[in-house]
Amino acid sequence: MMRFKGKRVVITGAGQGIGRRVAERMAAEGASLVLVDRSQTRDEVVAGIMAAGGNATAFGADLETWDGCLAALHFANRALGGIDILVNNVGGTIWAQPYEHYQPQQIEAEVRRSLFPTLYCCRAALDHMLPAGSGVIVNVSSIATRGLNRVPYAAAKGGVNAITASLAWEVAERGIRVVGTAPGGTEAPPRPVPRNPNAAQDQRDDWYQTIVDQTIQSSLMKRYGTLDEQAGAILFLASDDASYITGVTLPVGGGDLG
Repeated sequence: MMRFKGKRVVITGAGQGIGRRVAERMAAEGASLVLVDRSQTRDEVVAGIMAAGGNATAFGADLETWDGCLAALHFANRALGGIDILVNNVGGTIWAQPYEHYQPQQIEAEVRRSLFPTLYCCRAALDHMLPAGSGVIVNVSSIATRGLNRVPYAAAKGGVNAITASLAWEVAERGIRVVGTAPGGTEAPPRPVPRNPNAAQDQRDDWYQTIVDQTIQSSLMKRYGTLDEQAGAILFLASDDASYITGVTLPVGGGDLG
Protein backbone atom coordinates (compact mmCIF):
# COMPACT_ATOMS: atom_id res chain seq x y z
CA MET A 1 0.00 0.00 0.00
CA MET A 2 1.06 3.59 -0.62
CA ARG A 3 -1.50 5.35 1.57
CA PHE A 4 0.87 8.20 2.38
CA LYS A 5 2.32 8.99 -1.02
CA GLY A 6 2.68 12.76 -1.20
CA LYS A 7 1.78 13.22 2.48
CA ARG A 8 3.91 15.49 4.65
CA VAL A 9 4.22 14.01 8.12
CA VAL A 10 5.69 15.05 11.48
CA ILE A 11 6.32 12.32 14.05
CA THR A 12 7.43 13.21 17.57
CA GLY A 13 9.36 10.81 19.75
CA ALA A 14 10.51 9.08 16.57
CA GLY A 15 13.94 8.02 17.80
CA GLN A 16 12.82 4.71 19.27
CA GLY A 17 9.88 2.44 20.07
CA ILE A 18 6.45 3.06 18.60
CA GLY A 19 7.45 6.37 17.03
CA ARG A 20 10.33 4.78 15.16
CA ARG A 21 8.19 1.97 13.81
CA VAL A 22 5.50 4.43 12.67
CA ALA A 23 8.17 6.45 10.88
CA GLU A 24 9.61 3.42 9.11
CA ARG A 25 6.22 2.20 7.95
CA MET A 26 4.96 5.60 6.83
CA ALA A 27 8.16 6.16 4.87
CA ALA A 28 7.69 2.78 3.19
CA GLU A 29 4.21 3.93 2.15
CA GLY A 30 5.48 7.07 0.51
CA ALA A 31 5.40 9.78 3.20
CA SER A 32 7.90 12.61 3.46
CA LEU A 33 8.84 12.87 7.12
CA VAL A 34 10.26 15.17 9.74
CA LEU A 35 11.25 13.12 12.78
CA VAL A 36 11.43 15.09 16.02
CA ASP A 37 13.23 13.82 19.11
CA ARG A 38 15.63 15.31 21.63
CA SER A 39 17.71 12.12 21.39
CA GLN A 40 20.22 11.79 18.58
CA THR A 41 18.78 8.35 17.83
CA ARG A 42 16.51 10.33 15.49
CA ASP A 43 19.46 10.61 13.11
CA GLU A 44 19.88 6.83 12.99
CA VAL A 45 16.22 6.41 12.09
CA VAL A 46 16.53 8.98 9.30
CA ALA A 47 19.64 7.24 7.96
CA GLY A 48 17.82 3.91 7.84
CA ILE A 49 14.82 5.41 6.06
CA MET A 50 17.00 7.16 3.50
CA ALA A 51 19.01 3.98 2.88
CA ALA A 52 15.75 2.18 2.14
CA GLY A 53 14.80 4.82 -0.44
CA GLY A 54 12.52 6.90 1.78
CA ASN A 55 12.47 10.62 2.51
CA ALA A 56 13.08 11.86 6.05
CA THR A 57 14.70 14.72 7.93
CA ALA A 58 15.55 14.94 11.62
CA PHE A 59 14.98 17.83 14.01
CA GLY A 60 16.16 18.00 17.60
CA ALA A 61 13.88 19.66 20.15
CA ASP A 62 12.74 19.45 23.75
CA LEU A 63 9.00 19.02 23.27
CA GLU A 64 8.26 19.49 26.95
CA THR A 65 8.58 23.21 26.18
CA TRP A 66 6.39 25.49 24.06
CA ASP A 67 9.45 26.90 22.30
CA GLY A 68 10.61 23.42 21.34
CA CYS A 69 7.23 22.46 19.89
CA LEU A 70 6.85 25.74 18.04
CA ALA A 71 10.32 25.43 16.51
CA ALA A 72 9.74 21.81 15.48
CA LEU A 73 6.45 22.49 13.70
CA HIS A 74 7.77 25.63 12.01
CA PHE A 75 10.82 23.71 10.81
CA ALA A 76 8.64 20.89 9.47
CA ASN A 77 6.38 23.32 7.65
CA ARG A 78 9.36 24.92 5.93
CA ALA A 79 11.14 21.66 5.17
CA LEU A 80 8.08 19.85 3.81
CA GLY A 81 6.17 22.79 2.35
CA GLY A 82 3.23 22.10 4.68
CA ILE A 83 2.03 19.59 7.26
CA ASP A 84 -0.63 17.01 6.44
CA ILE A 85 -0.24 14.69 9.43
CA LEU A 86 1.11 15.09 12.95
CA VAL A 87 1.70 12.04 15.15
CA ASN A 88 2.16 13.08 18.80
CA ASN A 89 4.05 10.16 20.27
CA VAL A 90 6.17 11.69 23.05
CA GLY A 91 5.45 10.38 26.54
CA GLY A 92 6.01 7.48 28.88
CA THR A 93 6.12 6.53 32.54
CA ILE A 94 9.22 7.75 34.36
CA TRP A 95 8.58 6.20 37.78
CA ALA A 96 6.45 3.19 38.68
CA GLN A 97 5.34 3.37 42.30
CA PRO A 98 2.28 3.70 44.54
CA TYR A 99 1.04 7.28 44.56
CA GLU A 100 1.97 7.94 48.20
CA HIS A 101 5.64 7.57 47.23
CA TYR A 102 5.61 10.22 44.48
CA GLN A 103 7.29 13.48 45.37
CA PRO A 104 5.88 16.76 44.04
CA GLN A 105 8.74 17.20 41.56
CA GLN A 106 8.14 13.69 40.25
CA ILE A 107 4.44 14.38 39.73
CA GLU A 108 5.25 17.50 37.77
CA ALA A 109 7.88 15.68 35.70
CA GLU A 110 5.42 12.92 34.74
CA VAL A 111 2.78 15.41 33.62
CA ARG A 112 5.32 17.52 31.75
CA ARG A 113 6.64 14.45 29.94
CA SER A 114 3.33 12.89 28.90
CA LEU A 115 0.89 15.81 28.53
CA PHE A 116 2.65 19.00 27.50
CA PRO A 117 4.30 17.73 24.29
CA THR A 118 0.88 16.80 22.90
CA LEU A 119 -0.83 19.91 24.25
CA TYR A 120 1.83 22.21 22.80
CA CYS A 121 2.36 20.39 19.47
CA CYS A 122 -1.37 20.35 18.72
CA ARG A 123 -1.46 24.10 19.21
CA ALA A 124 1.64 24.69 17.09
CA ALA A 125 0.28 22.46 14.30
CA LEU A 126 -2.91 24.51 14.04
CA ASP A 127 -0.89 27.48 12.80
CA HIS A 128 -0.20 25.46 9.65
CA MET A 129 -3.21 23.18 9.30
CA LEU A 130 -5.98 25.75 9.77
CA PRO A 131 -4.85 28.03 6.90
CA ALA A 132 -4.59 24.94 4.69
CA GLY A 133 -8.07 23.77 5.68
CA SER A 134 -6.93 20.18 6.18
CA GLY A 135 -4.85 17.93 8.38
CA VAL A 136 -4.81 14.93 10.67
CA ILE A 137 -3.49 14.80 14.22
CA VAL A 138 -2.97 11.41 15.86
CA ASN A 139 -2.33 11.56 19.61
CA VAL A 140 -0.74 8.53 21.26
CA SER A 141 -2.32 8.08 24.70
CA SER A 142 -2.37 4.93 26.87
CA ILE A 143 -4.76 2.41 28.36
CA ALA A 144 -2.91 3.12 31.62
CA THR A 145 -5.40 5.90 32.36
CA ARG A 146 -6.81 3.08 34.48
CA GLY A 147 -3.87 1.22 35.98
CA LEU A 148 -1.66 0.63 38.99
CA ASN A 149 1.41 2.52 40.24
CA ARG A 150 1.24 5.29 37.61
CA VAL A 151 -1.25 7.88 38.85
CA PRO A 152 0.54 11.01 37.50
CA TYR A 153 1.12 9.32 34.14
CA ALA A 154 -2.52 8.24 34.08
CA ALA A 155 -3.58 11.83 34.72
CA ALA A 156 -1.39 13.08 31.88
CA LYS A 157 -2.70 10.53 29.38
CA GLY A 158 -6.26 11.23 30.50
CA GLY A 159 -5.49 14.80 29.48
CA VAL A 160 -4.35 13.57 26.07
CA ASN A 161 -7.71 11.82 25.63
CA ALA A 162 -9.48 15.07 26.54
CA ILE A 163 -7.39 17.04 24.05
CA THR A 164 -8.33 14.57 21.32
CA ALA A 165 -12.05 14.76 22.00
CA SER A 166 -12.29 18.51 22.54
CA LEU A 167 -9.96 19.69 19.79
CA ALA A 168 -11.62 17.37 17.26
CA TRP A 169 -14.94 19.05 17.98
CA GLU A 170 -13.45 22.51 17.51
CA VAL A 171 -11.76 21.87 14.16
CA ALA A 172 -13.83 19.17 12.44
CA GLU A 173 -15.76 21.64 10.30
CA ARG A 174 -12.49 23.28 9.29
CA GLY A 175 -11.13 20.15 7.66
CA ILE A 176 -8.97 18.73 10.44
CA ARG A 177 -9.36 15.32 12.06
CA VAL A 178 -8.02 14.66 15.58
CA VAL A 179 -7.85 11.04 16.68
CA GLY A 180 -5.90 8.93 19.15
CA THR A 181 -4.69 5.48 20.04
CA ALA A 182 -4.29 4.11 23.55
CA PRO A 183 -1.53 1.50 23.47
CA GLY A 184 -1.41 -1.27 26.00
CA GLY A 185 1.79 -2.98 27.07
CA THR A 186 4.11 -3.25 24.08
CA GLU A 187 7.18 -5.40 23.52
CA ALA A 188 10.06 -3.27 22.28
CA PRO A 189 13.86 -3.42 22.12
CA PRO A 190 15.74 -1.94 25.08
CA ARG A 191 15.53 1.84 24.96
CA PRO A 192 18.87 3.43 23.95
CA VAL A 193 17.82 6.46 25.99
CA PRO A 194 16.04 5.39 29.22
CA ARG A 195 13.06 7.37 30.48
CA ASN A 196 14.51 7.26 33.97
CA PRO A 197 18.33 7.10 33.95
CA ASN A 198 18.33 6.56 37.72
CA ALA A 199 16.01 3.56 37.61
CA ALA A 200 18.56 1.23 39.13
CA GLN A 201 18.77 3.44 42.21
CA ASP A 202 15.17 4.53 42.76
CA GLN A 203 12.95 1.92 41.10
CA ARG A 204 11.74 -1.04 43.15
CA ASP A 205 11.42 -4.16 41.03
CA ASP A 206 8.24 -5.31 42.76
CA TRP A 207 6.48 -2.01 42.02
CA TYR A 208 7.35 -2.30 38.33
CA GLN A 209 6.39 -5.97 38.27
CA THR A 210 2.93 -4.94 39.50
CA ILE A 211 2.52 -2.97 36.26
CA VAL A 212 3.64 -5.92 34.13
CA ASP A 213 1.32 -8.34 35.91
CA GLN A 214 -1.65 -5.98 35.75
CA THR A 215 -1.06 -5.26 32.05
CA ILE A 216 -1.13 -8.94 31.13
CA GLN A 217 -4.07 -9.72 33.40
CA SER A 218 -6.14 -6.82 32.04
CA SER A 219 -5.58 -7.86 28.43
CA LEU A 220 -8.12 -10.37 27.18
CA MET A 221 -5.32 -11.84 25.05
CA LYS A 222 -3.05 -12.17 28.10
CA ARG A 223 0.02 -10.79 26.33
CA TYR A 224 1.88 -7.65 25.38
CA GLY A 225 1.42 -6.22 21.90
CA THR A 226 4.08 -5.65 19.26
CA LEU A 227 5.41 -2.44 17.77
CA ASP A 228 3.75 -3.31 14.48
CA GLU A 229 0.38 -3.84 16.17
CA GLN A 230 0.63 -0.35 17.64
CA ALA A 231 1.94 1.24 14.45
CA GLY A 232 -0.78 -0.39 12.35
CA ALA A 233 -3.53 1.32 14.32
CA ILE A 234 -1.79 4.70 14.12
CA LEU A 235 -1.28 4.39 10.36
CA PHE A 236 -4.92 3.45 9.84
CA LEU A 237 -6.21 6.46 11.78
CA ALA A 238 -3.77 8.79 10.01
CA SER A 239 -4.76 7.53 6.56
CA ASP A 240 -7.69 8.41 4.33
CA ASP A 241 -9.14 5.00 5.22
CA ALA A 242 -10.26 6.69 8.45
CA SER A 243 -11.59 9.85 6.78
CA TYR A 244 -14.93 9.70 8.65
CA ILE A 245 -13.38 9.09 12.08
CA THR A 246 -12.53 11.91 14.47
CA GLY A 247 -12.65 12.71 18.17
CA VAL A 248 -12.09 9.13 19.34
CA THR A 249 -9.23 7.29 21.04
CA LEU A 250 -8.86 3.67 19.96
CA PRO A 251 -7.65 1.24 22.66
CA VAL A 252 -4.93 -1.06 21.32
CA GLY A 253 -4.43 -3.33 24.28
CA GLY A 254 -5.66 -6.79 23.41
CA GLY A 255 -9.18 -6.02 24.67
CA ASP A 256 -8.15 -3.89 27.66
CA LEU A 257 -10.20 -0.70 27.27
CA GLY A 258 -8.34 1.21 29.97
